[in-house]
Amino acid sequence: MFKKFKDKIKGDESSSRPSYGTDQHNMLSNNPYYNAPQEQRHNMAPTEKYQAPHGPPTNQASSSSKSEYQAPPGPPSGQGFSGYAPPAGPPPSYPQQPPSSWDPPPYHDWTVIPDTALLPPPPSMGYDSSPTANASAEEGERALAWTNRNPLWPPQQLTPSTHAAIQNGQLALLKAPSYIGDLLPQPQAGHWKCRTHAKCRDSSILTNLPMYSVFWDSPLNTQRSKTIYFELKVTGIGRGGFSLQEADAGVAIGFVAPPYPTFRLPGWERGSLGVHGDDGRKYVNDACGGNDFTTAFKPGETVGIGMTFSIPVNPPSYEQSQQGKMLDINVFFTRNGAKQGGWDGNEELDAKSVGGNIGLRGECDLFPAIGVFGGVDFDVFFHSSQWLYRPY
Repeated sequence: MFKKFKDKIKGDESSSRPSYGTDQHNMLSNNPYYNAPQEQRHNMAPTEKYQAPHGPPTNQASSSSKSEYQAPPGPPSGQGFSGYAPPAGPPPSYPQQPPSSWDPPPYHDWTVIPDTALLPPPPSMGYDSSPTANASAEEGERALAWTNRNPLWPPQQLTPSTHAAIQNGQLALLKAPSYIGDLLPQPQAGHWKCRTHAKCRDSSILTNLPMYSVFWDSPLNTQRSKTIYFELKVTGIGRGGFSLQEADAGVAIGFVAPPYPTFRLPGWERGSLGVHGDDGRKYVNDACGGNDFTTAFKPGETVGIGMTFSIPVNPPSYEQSQQGKMLDINVFFTRNGAKQGGWDGNEELDAKSVGGNIGLRGECDLFPAIGVFGGVDFDVFFHSSQWLYRPY
């Protein structure tokens, strides 16, 4: 009786135990960790039951199990699914036609060109070369090596009498080693006549004294603005005529911070700026092609260049001060006594201005510079009484 009751219990357990199917039974029967005796299971490596099998299980019932578990040919049959068909159109809350009050957006005529007359002109991207320059790449490399060997000079202390002479235009022109021609002082102080030979190579004529002295003129010391300016009158360009078409002669006007390689024109090297009369471009520490600025200088014209240093209207932030901004700088150019253009000495620089405006920020003494090549004739005026333009 007890055996029958035990068999009955086993029968009930077998009837209540879930059926794993043939595949599951074969997988379990082939698993050594599952079929091992109870006392041996804990000695087997536990990682075996987490390892992926080396291949699909092999059993004879695989084909029958696939047919047994294939997906039915369609959705399950039942009355409850007939009511879930998608609606024929959008819900009633989304009308298929716009309401009568809906108006299309106003038409914009994209063919109309906007008026850009009031917008500032786009900045010049600069040129890789000048159409009239005659300098070679070797000379540019020589100038770069020269400036690397000769750092900028610190400001020099001038005596009161020397500073007074500068204010009276008593500046002398110094002949550069590469300059071939004459520098003739005139009876009136600050007036010089210059004539170069047709074979004169690129040369910068500098003055013996600075027009801007850091110790005497910097707004950081005086708390007032300082303007420096001088003029040049072109009387002849070229020995065969008055044409720059072949670029056999030219003249430039600008400022430099010493020392400067005088076999280069102002604006080409470190600490210099200039406006060149052969191509009409401005150069700021730019040995490439400069930027569009004005037109070529013609005989009979008087051109001038000036710089105004002022206390910054908006004091520079920490980041700006690290970039070297010290003062507000306005560079301006004149032709025949009238302003013809200018630029911000801190901002209007392009990527070719290697070193930016170093030396031109008011931290160095600045000297007037006249650049020449070929045969040119011109007069230089340093005294304000001789100028056509009145900057003050």
